[in-house]
Amino acid sequence: MKDRLNDLLEQYGCGPIQFTGTRDALYERHLIFDHVIDPKKADPREQFEAAARALRDVISQRWLKTERTYEQKNPKRVYYLSLEFLLGRSLANNVTNSLLGSLAFEAMKMRGVDPLALVEMEPDAGLGNGGLGRLAACFIDSMATLQIPGMGYGLRYEYGIFKQAIEDGWQCEQPDNWLRRPDPWEVPRLEEAVEVKFNCSVEMREGDLRLVPGRPSSLIGIPFDRPVVGYGGKTINTLRLWAASVPKYFDFQRFSSGDFTAAFAGTLGAESLTRVLYPDDSTVRGQGLRFMQEYFLVACSLADLVRRFRRGNTDWNALPGKVAIQLNDTHPAMAVPELMRILLDDAHLGWDQAWDLTQRSLAYTNHTLLPEALEKWPHQWFEIMLPRHLEIIHEINRRLLDAVRTRFPGDEGRLARISLVEEGGARKIRMANLAIVGSHSTNGVAAIHSGLLRSMTVKDLAEMYPERFNNKTNGVTPRRWLLLANPALSHTITEAIGDGWITDLSQLGKLKKLADEKAVRAAFRKAKREAKASFAQWLKTTSGQTVDPDTIFDCHVKRIHEYKRQLLNALRVVVLYNRLRDNPDLKMVPRTFFFAGKAAPAYHLAKVVIKFLNNLAGTIDGDPVVRGRLKVVFLPEYCVSLAERLIPASDVSNQISTAGYEASGTSNMKFMMNGALTLGTRDGATIEMAEEAGEENFFLFGLTAEQVAGIRGWYSPHWHYEHEAETRAALDLISSDYFSRNEPGVFAPLLHALLTGGDHYMHLADLTSYLEADRRLCDLYADPDGWTRKVILNVAGSGEFSSDRTIAEYASDIWNVKACPVD
Repeated sequence: MKDRLNDLLEQYGCGPIQFTGTRDALYERHLIFDHVIDPKKADPREQFEAAARALRDVISQRWLKTERTYEQKNPKRVYYLSLEFLLGRSLANNVTNSLLGSLAFEAMKMRGVDPLALVEMEPDAGLGNGGLGRLAACFIDSMATLQIPGMGYGLRYEYGIFKQAIEDGWQCEQPDNWLRRPDPWEVPRLEEAVEVKFNCSVEMREGDLRLVPGRPSSLIGIPFDRPVVGYGGKTINTLRLWAASVPKYFDFQRFSSGDFTAAFAGTLGAESLTRVLYPDDSTVRGQGLRFMQEYFLVACSLADLVRRFRRGNTDWNALPGKVAIQLNDTHPAMAVPELMRILLDDAHLGWDQAWDLTQRSLAYTNHTLLPEALEKWPHQWFEIMLPRHLEIIHEINRRLLDAVRTRFPGDEGRLARISLVEEGGARKIRMANLAIVGSHSTNGVAAIHSGLLRSMTVKDLAEMYPERFNNKTNGVTPRRWLLLANPALSHTITEAIGDGWITDLSQLGKLKKLADEKAVRAAFRKAKREAKASFAQWLKTTSGQTVDPDTIFDCHVKRIHEYKRQLLNALRVVVLYNRLRDNPDLKMVPRTFFFAGKAAPAYHLAKVVIKFLNNLAGTIDGDPVVRGRLKVVFLPEYCVSLAERLIPASDVSNQISTAGYEASGTSNMKFMMNGALTLGTRDGATIEMAEEAGEENFFLFGLTAEQVAGIRGWYSPHWHYEHEAETRAALDLISSDYFSRNEPGVFAPLLHALLTGGDHYMHLADLTSYLEADRRLCDLYADPDGWTRKVILNVAGSGEFSSDRTIAEYASDIWNVKACPVD
């Protein structure tokens, strides 16, 4: 083992290490010199930190060499701006991508350290809200693996979104202090700090922090770098996260006079800026903090990338040939006026030249069709905080509207819709419009999403700039979501077709011709049973809950939102429960229904859905008629690490959003490549997944996006209540407080949303079709060979949904950037 490890270390530029258990070993060295502790007395957290730092030592020289190569070769570089990066844990992922996996684990065992326990000591870096942040993490992984010179920019939130606890069935938010202990992966770069200027300042008034207009102030962005290890360890890119600080730590005069709180007011305001991921936006104050977060990210990142550009380039005209800036949703859309400000005010270029360089350097990814998610910021906030940017936005808008008048004379309605400024009431700046107008590319993230984006959401802008719109269907990294998360299935696949799939997921297509081989089917069934048993054991150990791995593991894990329709799934369970209550002798395949996901703190109805799921679980557990046949489990604190355990164990993936509302989805892809069959609507990337695997290997149901739009004007949920007996019985059971006997009326908001409120997301319209698809699924499960054949064909069809493929398309179609191998 020593020789094999030292060969790998040589690849990373490190000298050989000793395995004598002395302080010469990397691991022991960190325990002794970082923690000043006898290695034999180290606790698990100290062991984790030492192991992570030892690995960082191994990759550091390669990390430096990657950056040195970029400086020497001066290639075009990609800068990926995202307000979220849902990274999860890094130790196991970095070990795997460095090809040090089995060797590192063996080395730890030689020291009497349990490598699995070590991994568990690392907190999830939960710097994301869901799919958008996890996609960003997959994308930077793929850029490094494809040796694309790329860099991620985000914010170093001291607290993640929140930790989700369940109390009496209700979601309770607790702080996620993931940085309570030192993060061994990050490297502070104090010498590369950036000053960010605002036209206002913060002061303490009556114990509250408030903005003071007209008093300019500055914040300091402190960069913290994390390695992004490409598979094989050849390229190690950087994720740079910005933390906020102040130029002057505190007001000494106020402190000396005894006004201690006010002396630190500026520091408190600055630190609050990057303290929490996505503050509660149900209040104006929370929205204002998010506005400042977005500008802080943009200002720090653009200053940094311009500084890098200028180190090797003196001609500003070279900017689009050396810099590709990707805006991950509207959050970094302020990059448009900020880059213009840099080019106009700092570089002293003319407007036309600056605008041309800005548009050719920026590209925008849209992630939603929901109007409320297309950000619009109050005009007044720009006036108070960023007046120069507002001037630039107004000039962009003036020229834009002139161009619209020339092309579409007399079309005042089009002018109003395209304008960057929303008039009427309080004026607002439309950030999606700004991002589209200020960039050369706007892409959706699934074929249906991109089509609806062009034809509905921003139809006027798409008609104005048709050449800018394109589609880039999302993908996920197979290293984390298959190789690392599902070792049993990964081994089975490699045994069948070789390991080329790890970096070329399209090779999974070779499995299609093996779907009818008995030995391959048996191996797939064995791998799934192993994953289910492993998850069941983990769940019992960590929570005390018992689940039967011989039941169907039916999963629905997503952010809790009405359009994602966890409530529709719950209604399905109530119908099945009613069937067993009415006929205890009914034959039914035993099922375990897993739900997981967080509701936004201010989203009351989503919280009521969580409460209902937990009450439903308790009611079913307490009913001897259905015990062992139906079980509902709500898994709190859904995160990357939980997903890595649950997804490989799942038999069924619920992707049941109202058609036309899910942009793409990425959990659907993770489930598919891990051998779960999809029970879903024709929405997002699920449509393309079904095309790849064959619709006959999916369980699709429900209205299409066109049908949803077509019946919107006359849809009545009462029709379904009056004409569908099982729908009526399920709703009546909920209305009777059967699931809330000690809390009468607690679920009235759900009934109101479904009936009185008009069922905007058409749960009742799709319920009967959902139940029919569910019946077909259960019928197939009774045929193990037939089921496994579809499983294999699904895994074989998932090769299109690697983030490597997505990033390769971005690189060729949008960024015009090529790989830059590190020698």
